[in-house]
Amino acid sequence: MDKEQILTNTHQFVKETLSGEASGHDWWHIVRVAKTALTIAKSEGADLFICEMAALLHDMADSKLFDEAKALAEVKDFLSQQGLTADQIDQITNIMMGISYKGGHNTAQLSLEGQVVQDADRLDAIGAIGIARTMAYSGNKGRLIHDPSKQPRENLTLEDYRKGEDTAIMHFYEKLLKLKDLMNTKEGKHLAQGRHEFMGSYLQQFYAEWDGER
Repeated sequence: MDKEQILTNTHQFVKETLSGEASGHDWWHIVRVAKTALTIAKSEGADLFICEMAALLHDMADSKLFDEAKALAEVKDFLSQQGLTADQIDQITNIMMGISYKGGHNTAQLSLEGQVVQDADRLDAIGAIGIARTMAYSGNKGRLIHDPSKQPRENLTLEDYRKGEDTAIMHFYEKLLKLKDLMNTKEGKHLAQGRHEFMGSYLQQFYAEWDGER
């Protein structure tokens, strides 16, 4: 099995599918998550091939973007064509289906490789890039940046989380600021700290500008 060729083929497969996606789940999100997953995997001693493959494919059956069952079947078929074993395919697809936040309702038990990819994906949701993606997603979904009359919601159901009756700023409190404490790995926690602090500084500046104080 030529792992480098499989990775090249997977890059092309994912890029062709996601290159025009405009909600923050585009090809460059995949590239960043794959790079970060490798950084974490090396630090944690995880399987680099499984981590990179799962990171590349992690949004390819996301229910926000695709018909989940159909997309997952297509991914499995692609992986089979690449010559991966049944065990490798199971490892990768279990990570794909297990890492999503889902409003805090996803309780999937993850392998070390799954923990690595989940941390990498969550890291791309916070910090400077996370802020940019939040605004891009909000614009894509017609969501307001901020409405002071709307307060962050607690104990969200998955339906509430997905139906979009929030603002970009509410999303910081309903998800983004929680992610630092949900990291799985030591390296993930280390990387999350600086990004979390940056979001806090951003929100302070945002509110000051909103109130015309800076």
